Amino acid sequence: MSLKVASFTVKGTLDQSIRWKQASEAHGQVSVGAWLADAADSYLRQLSRGGRPVRLVWRNGVVRVVRMDGKEIEEAGRTSPPFGYLPGNLFGRAYAGGRAFTLVYLPERKVLATLSTARECRIMASELAPQWLRAGEV
Repeated sequence: MSLKVASFTVKGTLDQSIRWKQASEAHGQVSVGAWLADAADSYLRQLSRGGRPVRLVWRNGVVRVVRMDGKEIEEAGRTSPPFGYLPGNLFGRAYAGGRAFTLVYLPERKVLATLSTARECRIMASELAPQWLRAGEV
């Protein structure tokens, strides 16, 4: 089984570069990149333990959800896995009259809440994210 990896480019000042190299050597890491990866993971673990909201990055995407009547729908919305939201309520966009948004847990296509604004959906998702981080689902 091969390990799937992702690469990132991190920009820093000369002073940061020196500190990062010193820290990676002090912690026995083979590279600054490996040390930064461990530091980022450690930061996320601490963040999830603290219960502070996690900043999520939202993108246009497709949200699949099981509606109140049992019908599964797929609509354009905004996603930041494992969450997504779309305009409308449990019965669909037409029933809400443009005054509701539905927050969805994407892996299970489960409705978490119907809220008044898209902003409220984003806030609730960022408050729920630490719990998913603790469970290892994000």
